[in-house]
Amino acid sequence: MTQIKELSTSYMSRIYDNPDILIVDIRPVEAFNGWKLRKEQRGGHIKNAKSFPYEWTHYQFEMKELLDSKGITPKQSLVIYGYDHAQSEQFAQMLLDVGYVDVKCYHHFEEGWTKDENLPMDHLPNYHQLVYPEWVHSLIHGEKPPHYEGNNYVILHSHYDYIDDYKQGHIPQAIPMNTMDLESEVTWNRRSPEELKTTLEKHGITKDSTVVLYGRFSNPDNDDPYPGRSAGHLGAIRCAVILLYAGVKDVKVLNGGITRWEQAGYKTTSQDYQPTPAKDFGAEIPGRPQVFVDLAEAKELLNSESGDLVSVRSYPEIIGEVSGYNYIQTKGRIPGAIFGNCGTDAYHMENYRNVDHTTREYQEIEQNWTKWGITPNKHLAFYCGTGWRGSEAFFNAWLMGYPKISVFDGGWFEWTSHPENPVATGVPEEMAE
Repeated sequence: MTQIKELSTSYMSRIYDNPDILIVDIRPVEAFNGWKLRKEQRGGHIKNAKSFPYEWTHYQFEMKELLDSKGITPKQSLVIYGYDHAQSEQFAQMLLDVGYVDVKCYHHFEEGWTKDENLPMDHLPNYHQLVYPEWVHSLIHGEKPPHYEGNNYVILHSHYDYIDDYKQGHIPQAIPMNTMDLESEVTWNRRSPEELKTTLEKHGITKDSTVVLYGRFSNPDNDDPYPGRSAGHLGAIRCAVILLYAGVKDVKVLNGGITRWEQAGYKTTSQDYQPTPAKDFGAEIPGRPQVFVDLAEAKELLNSESGDLVSVRSYPEIIGEVSGYNYIQTKGRIPGAIFGNCGTDAYHMENYRNVDHTTREYQEIEQNWTKWGITPNKHLAFYCGTGWRGSEAFFNAWLMGYPKISVFDGGWFEWTSHPENPVATGVPEEMAE
């Protein structure tokens, strides 16, 4: 065992913004985002720190590859900090064992850094809308977790036209939400305000409800004609965005879905929970009409200096190699849209998620967006094939506090339904070497 050097708060205050030193926060991702899991004086993380939760060291991945994917390389000088001093020491030792050279620890985050208002910290602006398993567990057991101010709550187990998914096991008290109750079977766009009102009231949801949504991650690489329907957590985020549009005041998503719930050691149930219908939603729908733009507005953004259309699709889709969907024949992209690269294909979102399917560190998303030309000073309308991936990108931007964001609801499906709309294929000029 190598003796790991420990740093003082005074020393840390002088190096936290040194570009040659990388600070690594190994606490749970929710603590990094802003939740006070130990009742620390300030929530969030040391400014410029990078998140690499200690729990990831137990996953069946090549650790050096995972570290490299997070930009944590042996060439850097590293400082490790967390809640548990022993874990920080173990993590530092693991790095040394795999070839890292300069690794130190900082053990005074709670009693030192967070208590000094002069020491800078960052947090995800709307972190309280991204909850964690312990938060949900306390909610369903009659406690009042932080940032819960509502008089009633509804937990939605989301799925695509697939009730067997709910029967496989769900969080106690959760009721099933079929995404098709919120989306049209023809256009895949959100349903009409009247239909949404009926569905939300049926599920016991009013404008004042706290609604927690989650889904299940499963392998889309199968022979299902609609492989995305089993990707329930992506569907849950799609539902969350539609609820925001409707006007539900407090919409939250369980970060990492039911997988994270199970990893936390909590049990699921097969008991069928039925909602208590609400008499009235309590407000006109949509409460937030700006959440969605339709075809005409999407075209306006393409020609606007103050707005951008952002394609949250994969590279094979935008160059016209594949359409991404077996029910969409036309291949290619919308000319003039910015590429917001989702990942490998239409059913993966690697560029927006961590290895455990929690939302990716928001600074990393923003760094990618900046590199791709996606900036918060414009009206951004995210789209994909039919709205799901676009909704997840929108949800990240909403968590990050971007001021003017929307989802182009019709996406590639609606665009190609109108033959007069232009389509481009091949490598975009701005991406060509």
